[in-house]
Amino acid sequence: MTPYRPYRRAVLKLSGEALASSASDETIDGAVVEWLATELAAVVADHKTELAIVVGGGNIWRGLTGAGAGMDRATADYMGMLATVINALALQDALERHGQPTRVQSAIQMAQVAEPYIRRRAMRHLEKGRVVIFAGGTGNPYFTTDTTAALRAAEIEADVMLKGTHGGVDGVYSADPRQDPTAEKLDDVTFGDVLARELRVMDLTAITLCKENDLPICVFDLMAPGNIRRALAGEPIGTLVH
Repeated sequence: MTPYRPYRRAVLKLSGEALASSASDETIDGAVVEWLATELAAVVADHKTELAIVVGGGNIWRGLTGAGAGMDRATADYMGMLATVINALALQDALERHGQPTRVQSAIQMAQVAEPYIRRRAMRHLEKGRVVIFAGGTGNPYFTTDTTAALRAAEIEADVMLKGTHGGVDGVYSADPRQDPTAEKLDDVTFGDVLARELRVMDLTAITLCKENDLPICVFDLMAPGNIRRALAGEPIGTLVH
């Protein structure tokens, strides 16, 4: 049997909602963040994988929500970028309490709490075994954190982008499995299929960036114990988009 090949360098995309919990009224659930940090620190140490993380801010604020309520879209998006920094700092704190050196790099300058995003510095941190958390989105309105993850993965020459899902969905389906019981799970799908069938993987800009840079996407259930380890080890898990 051919052994799986662990990825050398990966970017993990976490939604902001993954840091919250339905059992808590808090926007950031300390127990959930602690569990994620435990999983992440252990797998980085075991596999020696260079890991960068992009975290969303939807548990605190969504730009589209503000825009839908009449707020200026650019202003609403900047507020969402600031929310990602809050999540990044929470995750950094938890990782470092587990002994995993971590750096937060923000696309929006805030020197007191985070480094500015500098590509070569980020790659050097990764080479030294530090986890790098990219916050502040792309630094521009009208772009999602999915697009940020695709952009940063291409920039730092990652082998794969890992899209961690929550809410019990463990990959890409032909339809929303929470609404359509006949939805079929797709273990392997091409970028062309995603675009042609309008499958809900990521936004169109992120998918196009990955396609143009030959960057595969692994969509998997983030919240199942051991799944982060399996994904970084290169095991077949969830759905591979390539």
